[in-house]
Amino acid sequence: QVQLVEFGGGLVQAGGSLRLSCAASGRTFSPYAMGWFRQAPGKEREFVSAISWSGGSIFYADSVKGRFIISRDNAKNTLYLQMNSLKPEDTAVYYCAARGGVVQTIRSLYDYWGQGTQVVVTS
Repeated sequence: QVQLVEFGGGLVQAGGSLRLSCAASGRTFSPYAMGWFRQAPGKEREFVSAISWSGGSIFYADSVKGRFIISRDNAKNTLYLQMNSLKPEDTAVYYCAARGGVVQTIRSLYDYWGQGTQVVVTS
C-alpha cells in the first residue's frame, strides 16, 4: 500500500503561481510512476501531468503544457507540481496518484490516490 497526501493548494489570482506537493508513505516510493489529475465541479477527473520513476519520461495535458512543471524527489518521497500563469479554468481539486510500472496518462491505470487539494484561481 502507498499513502499519498497532497499539500499546497489555495487561492490565487490569475497569472499567479502555486506549487503543489504530494508526500508518499508506506511501501517504497520507487519504482512507482506518479501523476497529477484534477477535477473541476461537475466535470470528470482529468489528466494533468505524469512522471516516470526516474523522471526521464514526463507527460503533460495540452491545457497545461508550457505552464506547469512536474518533478519528483525520490529521496524525499515527494512529488511536485509547479503551476505558473494560472488561469481561472485551472480551478479544481488536484489529486496525486501512483502506480507500479510504466508511466501512464490514463486515470483508471493508477492504483493509489491522495485525498486532493483545492486550487482556486480568481480572475
